[in-house]
Amino acid sequence: MKQAFSVLFIIMLIVGCSSNPDPKSNEKSIENETQIENSLVKKDDEIEQQTKQKQTTDITDEYQPNSQVTDDHSLLKVGQSYTDDKGEAMLKAIKKINKTYEVGSIELTVREAKLLHLRPDYSMIDYFHVLTHDEEFDFVKVFVEIKNKSSDKVSFAPIALLKTNTGETFDWQKDIYLEELNGEIEGNATKFGNLGFIVNATGGHAHKEGNSDADHKEAKDIKWIEITTSDVFDKNEKKISEAKKFKIEF
Repeated sequence: MKQAFSVLFIIMLIVGCSSNPDPKSNEKSIENETQIENSLVKKDDEIEQQTKQKQTTDITDEYQPNSQVTDDHSLLKVGQSYTDDKGEAMLKAIKKINKTYEVGSIELTVREAKLLHLRPDYSMIDYFHVLTHDEEFDFVKVFVEIKNKSSDKVSFAPIALLKTNTGETFDWQKDIYLEELNGEIEGNATKFGNLGFIVNATGGHAHKEGNSDADHKEAKDIKWIEITTSDVFDKNEKKISEAKKFKIEF
């Protein structure tokens, strides 16, 4: 009887110990669960980033090279150059952005900005002479995607005004790409493409603070551009949303 009681006591003691696990064991279990949860969150973020990158690549692949300006989509490292029948372009600076701005019903995504040096083919010189008398020149360009999230037609310009750190100012009419990104966009429609502006031009369009040679030389170093969109207008030309302003640094 005494032996049976001893066995029963030992069993109860074991059960009691198992029902009160070591606190350190609990902490370890919680730590493992936290690590697993963080890993899952990180994986979800990676998948989302890969999806966004794929979407960007798909849009770029759909883009048809401009009929006036040398194609630069293969230029991804500073110093690279590319030549086609429209001239030779050399990459001087690049900034991957992929940032979206909400302007009323318009969703404006700026994919990238580049500073390029262009030497147009002889057959294209007359096209650029309206903006500059230089036979080769620098220009800044941005690749944008515009989505109209409403079902109504609206009017919008992704770059109504562009300024540089050198004091130059350009309006939308100085765009060299002319890819019809400004103006009306149908309900639930999307546009994408390039807008570009010649910088540091001689005898051309730039409005600068001063006209001396020193000013012109100083203006060679483009460090940033500031973009102001247009307001958004409805089909009756009534303003329905205010413009946005943002800066891109190279």
